[in-house]
Amino acid sequence: MSKIKIGVIGGSGVYKIDGIELVREHLVMTPFGAPSSEIIEAKLNDVSFYFLPRHGKHHSFTPSDVNYRANVFALKELGVEYIISVSAVGSLKEEYPPTSFVIVDQFIDWTKGKRERTFFNNGFVGHVSVAHPVEKQLQEMIVGVCKEAGIKYGNGGSYICIEGPQFSSKAESNIYRGLGASVIGMTNVPEAYLAKEAGMAYATIAMVTDYDCWKEEHCTLDEIMKVMATNNQQAHEVLKKLIPKLNSNLFSFKKENAFAILSKPESLTAEQSRMVEVLMR
Repeated sequence: MSKIKIGVIGGSGVYKIDGIELVREHLVMTPFGAPSSEIIEAKLNDVSFYFLPRHGKHHSFTPSDVNYRANVFALKELGVEYIISVSAVGSLKEEYPPTSFVIVDQFIDWTKGKRERTFFNNGFVGHVSVAHPVEKQLQEMIVGVCKEAGIKYGNGGSYICIEGPQFSSKAESNIYRGLGASVIGMTNVPEAYLAKEAGMAYATIAMVTDYDCWKEEHCTLDEIMKVMATNNQQAHEVLKKLIPKLNSNLFSFKKENAFAILSKPESLTAEQSRMVEVLMR
């Protein structure tokens, strides 16, 4: 089993961080099929971590088509215990303008049932609390790094996850604002909940690209591209500080899946027994 405990799920921009050394790729097949791509083993300042491009190396999977179960399971099988999610979002609050980061602590699932969202099915029964989907200690570490890097950020708030790939209508955007959500995205559910089922610490860096469509504010493509470039650069700065810091301060945390499984061991198939072995590590 690898001693690498840190995994990053995000966009391909991570490849371009100064100082990143790409060591090797790991092809991991799971009971749920293949993950979005090979898991990339990388090194930053002598600290090794795994990276997984959520939408594939060539951005070939829509938010609904991402194999979230395979992604999380593959990372857990490699030994990852801490997941840093990097995600682009729209802002639902005036105080979170484009280029700011929101380190959310809650999720609202507004997807429409197309996504496989649990490891427990087909006679394999378990129940895991996702009351607190974000690991507080990891959230606080990210906040500290954002502050140190001089990045405008918000600490806490809800990420509402819609199905996509279309963006929301203005009426929908105002409904989401009425629910009290801070940001809107398409990918962190069921990713965050699956991490809980796998006994992993999970936190999200939500990078604001725009005000969704609730605010009457015209953005040109050039302006959006500039925001994305700024966000990527800021994400690089955060990860360059965060990964070594986390590696030096691997904290203990409560694994919500510890007493989740209700099925009797003798009733499980060989594949389900393998799942138990991996998820419960």
